[in-house]
Amino acid sequence: MKWKQAGLWLRDLTLSMLIALVVILFLYQPVKVEGTSMMPGLTNDERVFINKFVYKLGLGEVERGDTVVFWYPGDPTKSYIKRVIGRPGDVVEVRLGVVYLNGTALEEPYVPEEFRDRSSMAPLLVPDGYYFVLGDHRSSSNDSRNWGPVPRGAIYGKAVFAYWPPEKVGVVR
Repeated sequence: MKWKQAGLWLRDLTLSMLIALVVILFLYQPVKVEGTSMMPGLTNDERVFINKFVYKLGLGEVERGDTVVFWYPGDPTKSYIKRVIGRPGDVVEVRLGVVYLNGTALEEPYVPEEFRDRSSMAPLLVPDGYYFVLGDHRSSSNDSRNWGPVPRGAIYGKAVFAYWPPEKVGVVR
């Protein structure tokens, strides 16, 4: 009887590990936020789950406002997390810290006044297959203002749920 129970326990453990492996490899992945560029929404050392499946196989489009994780174009061994501002065909401009999308000032309630900067950037047409991304903490973010739009192929997930620290648990906005 003990061997039968041990066999059932081992089967359940193996099945659980297999399911967890499939979820982590193909659906969701835990990611640690490094740096302050997405404050106040996401803070340094915060942990989030990213949905790796949402943009694959044409099941979903990268939308404005999505918080995405991508391979940094300057060093594809590094991942960055930023907010999508411009999609292919959009014209993005920054005037004294105000972001303009296709000529209209963008409302950005996720960027508090103290995190804005007063920089400017000439109008940029986002090319096909690319996305313009910015950190929410504009005065400390290294983003598309510095190195240009991100290729679609570099984006590998959408931040969906914060799970650490406990006071930050919830849906990523």
